[in-house]
Formats: sequence, structure tokens, C-alpha cells
Amino acid sequence: MEGAAALGSAALLPSCRRHRAFSGYAFVANQEGRAVAAVDLGLFAVTRYIRLDGAPTAIVADPPRQTVYALTPDNGLVHEIRADKLALGRTLSVARSAVSMRLSPDGRLIYVLCGDPRRLVAVSPANFRVEWSAGLDGDPFDLDVAPTGSHAAVSYGKTGAIQLIDLAARRAAPPRTIAAETGTLRFLGTREKLENLLVADVSGQMLQALQVPSGRLITKLPLAVRPEHFCFNADGGQLFITGEGMDAVVIVYPYYTPQIGETVLAGRSPGAMAASPTMLFVANSKSGDISILNIDSRKMVGVAPAGTNPSFITITPDNQYALVLNQDSGDMAVLWLPAITHRRSALPNLPVGRISPLFNMIPVGSKPVAAAVLPM
Repeated sequence: MEGAAALGSAALLPSCRRHRAFSGYAFVANQEGRAVAAVDLGLFAVTRYIRLDGAPTAIVADPPRQTVYALTPDNGLVHEIRADKLALGRTLSVARSAVSMRLSPDGRLIYVLCGDPRRLVAVSPANFRVEWSAGLDGDPFDLDVAPTGSHAAVSYGKTGAIQLIDLAARRAAPPRTIAAETGTLRFLGTREKLENLLVADVSGQMLQALQVPSGRLITKLPLAVRPEHFCFNADGGQLFITGEGMDAVVIVYPYYTPQIGETVLAGRSPGAMAASPTMLFVANSKSGDISILNIDSRKMVGVAPAGTNPSFITITPDNQYALVLNQDSGDMAVLWLPAITHRRSALPNLPVGRISPLFNMIPVGSKPVAAAVLPM
């Protein structure tokens, strides 16, 4: 693995130098390191480790404010990190423990899903205070906020329930049990129009589509995998799902009446994903590599080396690099996307196999689990 990585990096360096480096930072949450690493994506090096009071597992970027927010669930703290100073700013306690967080589409609120006490908390980034909160009816598992900003949805895991929250009214509807176990959920729609809510029916190995705000069932789609990881393409017209049960990616066409498109084989234990406009990157935790799928043709185009237990992927806003966090080896693999497209264009009949778009491998800390990219 290390030899392949070195060869790939060395082969690409002269070509990469002809391309303008990305101006910005990747902020990497190191769960065991209890810190956020600020990686300069122009230099491809860690500039600073920002220590936190707690173990961060989620991080979101707020470009207009040149700020990122990190959540330490074990103590319910939200941490503000100033990108201009690469330093910790304000810290706010929202609960004794938390689960996840989302930034509202307009950037005016940070929604934090809390476990103790069980509630949804809305935090204002402007004054870093709790604006309001709504009680929840169980131990929450996942949270999503509608693109319109009108609703939030919470799933409750092993109770099989979901709950909708009217964000304008600041009121939660009664929970609805729809399965034996619910998991990941995501809204469909745009800033102007809310469509449906997609919910992972983990126990039934299905995807359920519900109408919002009524909660009426639209359809249930049986899947070849346990629905654990969701990823949409750039226009939202394709949803990719991975999970236990099959080494594959299930492709769903989610709008109108959702339907299964194809199921594509993809490496060993495919998990976390990220999409550029043309390619889907799938982390294979057991084999330590990344499967790359062409979104238009829905065919695998290659496998790239990554590291030990890749578990998170994000794409830089300029669509030049895929950043892969490797939990066990504590590093971030940087894949240069043009190397993949150039190779396939020059050799269109080349069989699918291992390729070397690995541009760099950056040590970032102990158990990196999430990252947010902030242009500067």
C-alpha cells in the first residue's frame, strides 16, 4: 500500500504543480486526539492543532463568517473556530450530551440534536446563544434540516419512530412509528420547494419515502444492503446507499415516486461516500482503498489506495481533490481528481483496476472522523 501510494504521488507531482492549489483549509475533527487539525490545502500540511474540551465527532463550515463549528457529543459543547486566526473562539454548552448538528440553509442557526436532555436546540452563530429548543420523544439517532429551512426531522433508531419539527412554529409533531428500527434520514427539495423525506428502514432493509408534512407513506423500496450511508449527486437526482449485506452501492432515483436504478459492486465493505459532479468515491474500510464510480455511466472506473480504515470523504469546492480520512492510521489521503479523468480520457478501453491519483498523505491526528473545507 505504501509503495503504491508513493509511486502515485511521485508520478503526479510534476503535473499537479501546473494546477493552482486550493486556497483554504480542511478542518479535521480528531475524536481521540480531542482536537481539530487545520490543514492548509495550498501547502498540504497541518498548520495548527486546535485543542478542545471534549472529543469532536462533527464539524460544519460557515463560509460567510469564515468560521467552523465543532461538536463534542460527550459533554454537549459546541465550539467556534475562527479561520482567520486558526484559533478557538467561543464555546457554548447546549446539553449534557449531544448526537449531531446541522447548519440551517440560510446560515442563521445551528441545530444541535441532544441526547441528555432529549431536545433539538437552535443556536444563533451571531451571538452564540441558544435561541430556542423543542423537546423530543425518545433517544435521537439522526437529524436532517429541510433545504427550505421549514422543517427538521429526527429518527429514533431502535424504537422505529421518526418525528417532524416545524421550525417556524418551533413545535414538534407527535412521533410516528414506521419500522422496527429507523436510521439515516434526508429531505428532498430545494430552497424554494420541499419535496419528500427519505428514511432508512434499517430493520426491513428498505428505504421509505414519506410526504412532508403529513408523513403519508409514498413507497417502500427493498434494498440489497442495510441502508447505513447516504450520498446524493450534485443535482440530487441520484441517491447512493451503502451498508452491510452486499459489497455494493445501490443507486436510487429519489424524486416523484422513488425507484431503484441499479446495484453496482464496489470493493470490500463499502461505507462512507462523497460525490463530485462526475464521480462517486466510496470508502472500502476493510481493503483500505477507494472505489471510484462514474456517475453518468454508473460503472466503476478504478480503485485508488487510501490508508487504514478510510471512513470519511469530502470533496473540495473546486472539485479538484477528494480528501479521505483514515481512522486507524490517523492520516488524510488527498486524491487528485483530474488524474482520474485524464487517465480515462486517454485510455478509454483500459480495464478497471488500481489507479494512483494519490497526491499526498498527511498525518492529521488520532482517529480523524469528520472534516469541513473552508475556502479562504
